[in-house]
Amino acid sequence: MSDNDILEMDSVCETEEMEADMELGMIDEDVVYPQEFLPTYHSIKEGATIKKALLAEFNDKPDSLFFNDGVRRIDYILVYEDEDKKDFDKRHTFMRRKRRREYFEASLMKMGIELEATQSVINDKLLFVKVHMPWDVLCTYAEVLHIKLPIQPNDLSSRPSAWRHLSCITKHFYPDEELIIKETEFFTAPFEKDRLEYFHVRDRDLFFTAAMRSRMAYYILSRAPYEIRGNIKKFGVTKLLDGGVYKAAYPLHDSRFNVKSTEEGCPSERYLLYTEWAHPKSFYKMQPLNLIRKYYGEKIGIYFAWLGFYTIMLALAAVVGLGCFIYGYRTQDTSTWSKEVCDPAIGGKIVMCPQCDRECIYWRLNSTCEASKKLCIFDNFGTLVFAVFMSIWITLFLEFWKRYQAELEYMWDTVEFLEQEEPPRPEYEAKCIYERKNPVTGVKEKVPYTACGRCVRLSIGIGTVFFWILLILASIVAIIVYRLAAFFAFSAKLRAQDLKELEPLKEYVTPQMATAVTASLISFIVIMVLNILYERVAIWITDFELPRTKTDYENSLTLKMFLFQFVNYYSSCFYIAFAKGKAVGFPGDPVYLLGKYRNEECDPGGCLIELTTQLSIIMGGKAIWNNIQEVLLPWVKNLIFRYCTRATSEKVIPRWEQDYQLQPLSKLGLFYEYLEMVIQFGFVTLFVASFPLAPVLALVNNLFEIRVDAWKITTQFRRIVPEKAQDIGAWQPILQGIAILAVATNAMIIAFTSDMIPAAGLLLVLLRVPVWRSL
Repeated sequence: MSDNDILEMDSVCETEEMEADMELGMIDEDVVYPQEFLPTYHSIKEGATIKKALLAEFNDKPDSLFFNDGVRRIDYILVYEDEDKKDFDKRHTFMRRKRRREYFEASLMKMGIELEATQSVINDKLLFVKVHMPWDVLCTYAEVLHIKLPIQPNDLSSRPSAWRHLSCITKHFYPDEELIIKETEFFTAPFEKDRLEYFHVRDRDLFFTAAMRSRMAYYILSRAPYEIRGNIKKFGVTKLLDGGVYKAAYPLHDSRFNVKSTEEGCPSERYLLYTEWAHPKSFYKMQPLNLIRKYYGEKIGIYFAWLGFYTIMLALAAVVGLGCFIYGYRTQDTSTWSKEVCDPAIGGKIVMCPQCDRECIYWRLNSTCEASKKLCIFDNFGTLVFAVFMSIWITLFLEFWKRYQAELEYMWDTVEFLEQEEPPRPEYEAKCIYERKNPVTGVKEKVPYTACGRCVRLSIGIGTVFFWILLILASIVAIIVYRLAAFFAFSAKLRAQDLKELEPLKEYVTPQMATAVTASLISFIVIMVLNILYERVAIWITDFELPRTKTDYENSLTLKMFLFQFVNYYSSCFYIAFAKGKAVGFPGDPVYLLGKYRNEECDPGGCLIELTTQLSIIMGGKAIWNNIQEVLLPWVKNLIFRYCTRATSEKVIPRWEQDYQLQPLSKLGLFYEYLEMVIQFGFVTLFVASFPLAPVLALVNNLFEIRVDAWKITTQFRRIVPEKAQDIGAWQPILQGIAILAVATNAMIIAFTSDMIPAAGLLLVLLRVPVWRSL
C-alpha cells in the first residue's frame, strides 16, 4: 500500500456520493493490504464478476447453528433489508447501499470466508447472511490474534479447597456440578499455524471454541473493505451498520435461554447460565465464573468476578454499619446532647437568633428536640468507630481483590496478556497515514497523527473536560442560590400556615428540611441531565483522540467520564459536608451571598443530617433510575418488537431470527456497569461517617444487581463478541484514589461536620495515619 493511500471508515459527503453512484468502487490493480491487518486479503479487480452469497431456504430446524448442509458452523450473522423491495423514490440511495453490501460480501468470500443467505420467515424484506470461517482461515487469524490454545493436559495437582470438609453444606451454594461439568485444564501457548502438530487437536470442529470463532470473525468483518474509490479505501462493518447497509451484526446464542437445545452436540451453555445463574431461584448460589468466561469472554467474566467479590466484602461492612445504626437508634433518647437540647430547663431557656431576615423569628433551642434525636442516630460514638473500621475495610478490600484477580489471571491464562495480543482498533488503522520510528523497537510504523497533532487532540480533550466540570460547579452555585431563596420562602409559608393536616409529621416539616429535600431532588435531576449531555461529549472527544487499542479507548473514556461523574455526584455532598454553615457571620452581622441572599446555615440538628438526606436521595434515586434503564427499557423494547413482528403460531423461527429480536448491547459494553458500581463505592466510602446504612443499601442493591445483570445479558440482549481482559483496567487506580480520599473525607466529617468533641476528630486522624500509608 502506497503512502498516499488512505484507509477510511468515515462516510464522505453526499455530493461525493452522488458523483460516485455510477462507479462500482473497484480498482484496476491489486491493493497490497497490510499483512498485519488481513493476511488473506485480495482485492477485486475492475470488471471482475462480484460473487454473491448463495440463497438457501430455511430447513425448519429452529435450534440449528449450522448452514443448511449441517456441517459448516455459523460464526456470525449479518442482517439486511432487500433493497429491491424498497420504495421507488428512495431507490437511488438503496442501490448505493446494495453495491456497498455486495462488494463487502464479495471481499469476505475473496478472503476465504463462506456465506449463505436465508430469507426471514416473518418479514419477507429481511435477509440473514450466515458467516462461516473454514479451518484454514481460523488457523490464520488465530495466529494473527495470538490466541492461546491447548498443548497438553495440565498434570499438576491443584490446591485443595479450604472448605472441602464442609462440602456437604457448601455444595448447595454452588452451581450444580452435574449440569456445569468442570472442564479439563490444559497447558496453552499462542497458536502458530506451522506448529499445528504440537497442539492438542482432537476434533477440528471443537478445537476453536464458539467464542474464539466469533472473535476472529468480528476481526475480519471490522476490517473488510466495502468500497474502494481511487486511493480511498473504506472498510468495516461498523460503518455499514451506522449507514443502514446492514440492520444488525452479531454472533449467535447457542440455544434459547429457558429451553435446552435439541441439536445433537449443542452444549446449551446459555440455558445452563440461565438456570444456574440468572434465574431468580439461584440468587443464593455462587456465580459459575468459568462458564461465564467461556461463553462471554474474559472481560465479562472479570466484571462479574469483581462485582461478586465486592458484594461479599460489603456484607461485613453492612453488618458493622447496621450495628452502629441500631446503637445510635437505641441511644438517641439517652444521649447527653439530645437530653440537654430537649430539657425545658436547659434547651427551653436558650433563645436562638432568627435564621433569615424579616420573616424569621426568634426560637428556642428545645424546638429542635426531634431533629437532635435524629442527629444522634447518625452522629454518635459508634459512627466514630465505624469510620475507623471502614478505613481498614477499604484497604483490605483492595488488597484481597488484587490477590483474587491474580488467581483469575492464572486460571484463565491471561497472565501474559501482552499488548501485541490486542489488535489496533479499525478506526485507528483507518487513519494511519504518517510514518514514524518506534522508540522502543526501532521499527518503522504507521500512525494517524504527528507528535504536534497528538498534543492538539489531547489539549482539546482536556479543555473540554474542564469546561464541563466548571459547568457542574456553576450548577452547584445555582442550587445554593435556590437553597437561600427557598429557605426564605418556606420560612414565610410554613410559619403562616397551621399545617393541621400534617399533624403527625408537623414537627419534621421545618423550613430547613423542606429546603434540603427539594434541593436534593433538584440536584439529582440536574445530575441526570448533565450525565446524558456529557456522555455524548466524552465519546466524541475520545473518538477524536484516536486511541490505538480498544483498551486504550476504554481507559481514556473511563478517566473522562469518571472525573465528570465524580464532580457531578459528589460536589453537592462536599459542599454540605465542608462548606455549608461555615461562613454565616455573627448575630447582627450575617454574611450575604451576592449582596442579596443571606448565607444559609445548617439545620438546627446539624449539617450531618442534611448530608444524610442528600446521600439517601441520590443513592436511592440513582438505583431506581439505573434499574429502569437496565431492566425495564430492554424488556419493554423486546416486548414491543416481538408484538410488531409476531408470526403465526405454525411458523418455526430459526435461531438467528430469534436472536435478531433481542436488543443489541451498548457499544461501550460494561463501561456503564463499572461506572455505576464505582460511583456507588464512592458513596459507601467517602461519606460513610454520616450515613452508616450506606453499605447496607449497597449490599441489597448489589445482590439484585448481580442477578439483574445476569438476567439482562442472558435473556434480553444478543450475544456479544467475547473479548480478552487481564484485569478491571483503569477502574483499579480509580478505586485506589477513592480509597485514599475516603480516609481524608471521613476524618474531616468527624472533625468538622460532626458534633462530636473536637478531640475525637484529631484522634481519628491520628488513628488513620497507618492506613493512609498502607494505601
